[in-house]
Amino acid sequence: MVTLAIPLGILVFFAKVDTIATDFADPVDFLVPGVLSLSVMAAAMVSLGIATGFERRYGVLKRLGTTPLSRGGLLMAKTATVLAIELVQVLLVVVVGALIGWDVPAGIVPAAGLLLLGTVAFAGIGMLMAGTLRAEANLAAANALFLVLLFLGGMAYPLSNLPAAIQDFAKLLPAAALSETVRAVLASRAFPVGELVVLVVWAIAAPLLAARYFRWEE
Repeated sequence: MVTLAIPLGILVFFAKVDTIATDFADPVDFLVPGVLSLSVMAAAMVSLGIATGFERRYGVLKRLGTTPLSRGGLLMAKTATVLAIELVQVLLVVVVGALIGWDVPAGIVPAAGLLLLGTVAFAGIGMLMAGTLRAEANLAAANALFLVLLFLGGMAYPLSNLPAAIQDFAKLLPAAALSETVRAVLASRAFPVGELVVLVVWAIAAPLLAARYFRWEE
C-alpha cells in the first residue's frame, strides 16, 4: 500500500480531478516529481524502517550482531537493498505518468541522482527509528511521520498553499527538499540551492545518527 498503491493513487487521482492550483500548465508535470519523491520516502523510510524494527524484535539483528557486520555496514546494505524496490517504483511512476500525459524530460538523469540522495536521507531516518524504538512504537512513528511529511512535503500540492510559517518549517524537512529539487530539474526551472543543502545535510546527518545509536536488540 505505502510503496505502490498510495503513490500511484495520488498521481492518477490528482492528475484527473485537476483540483490543485499550480503554475504548471498540466497538473501531471507538478505531480510526477512529487510522487517520485513520495515513493522514495515510502520505500526507504517506512518499509525499510518497519521491516528492520521487527527483524530487531524477532532477534534477527541480534544474530547479525555476532558477526563482523558493523552498524554502518548494516545501514549501507539495507540502503542498497531498498534501491531495487525504488527502481520498480520509479519505472511504474514514469510509465503511468507518461500514459496520462507526462512528457519524460531530459532532466530524468539528474533527478535520479537526487532521488538517490533522498534514499540515503530517508533510509537513515528509518534505520534510526528502527534501531532505537520498540517495534510497535517504530511502526506507529514511521506511519505518522510519513503522513506528516506527505502533508508538508509539497508532493501532492504546492507548498505555497500552506501558511508562511509552516512553509518555512517545511523547507527544513527532507521531504520538501527532495520534491522541490526533483521538480526543478524535471521542469528545467531555477534550481533551489537552499533545498539541496537541506537534503545533503539530512543525507549526512541521518545515517550518521543511525550508525551511532542503532541497537541490535530491544
